[in-house]
Amino acid sequence: MRVDGRAADELRPVEMVTGYQEYAEGSVLISMGKTRVLCAATVQDCVPSWMRGQGQGWVTAEYAMLPRSTRERTPRTASGRATEIQRLIGRALRASIDVRALGERTITVDCDVLVADGGTRTAAITGGYVALALAVEQLVKKNQVRRQVWKAPVAAVSVGLVDDELLLDLCYAEDCRAQADCNVAMNARGQIVDITATAEGDCFTREQFDRMLEMASAGIRQLIQMQRQILGR
Repeated sequence: MRVDGRAADELRPVEMVTGYQEYAEGSVLISMGKTRVLCAATVQDCVPSWMRGQGQGWVTAEYAMLPRSTRERTPRTASGRATEIQRLIGRALRASIDVRALGERTITVDCDVLVADGGTRTAAITGGYVALALAVEQLVKKNQVRRQVWKAPVAAVSVGLVDDELLLDLCYAEDCRAQADCNVAMNARGQIVDITATAEGDCFTREQFDRMLEMASAGIRQLIQMQRQILGR
């Protein structure tokens, strides 16, 4: 029995509230269990200096944990972990969109963790895609980009080996005890965007890894279906 009573292959309760921030071009508050991440997309009519003149846009992300998103206060300082996670989020979101169709625009998706109970990076990717889609929809309505800007929706989830059992979408209590932890980002076509898998205790086998990937894929399909329902697609 899991700490919250879920089945091994069951996601935590997921909720996405769009339009959470009034001034952002696209925003969503995503909750996965107790984890809550506020994702807000900002559109700017410029690109980084190294991209100027190429006629294409850029999608990037920033990630931070609010001081009391955790059980003990987290200092408001940049960390290597936060930098690694925001690069992951940016890569995942860029995989969903044809940046050439954006024109010379930058969309920055800020992902701020309000409550951390495991899976903050995967929730940020899943919610970040919705915020990005809402921002792009505004550009489409203004005839500034074409609707065919999209490649495929992207979402992410964690899978872990806990007490020799594979579990989907780990909460913090499970993540702390995991023998192996795997974060998977995938698009709606079943193509892999990113995988990070580490052994925290004993090593895991190729067979276990294949089962992790299969379980993650099923969970991501559910998350993408939720994204599509939220966006009316």
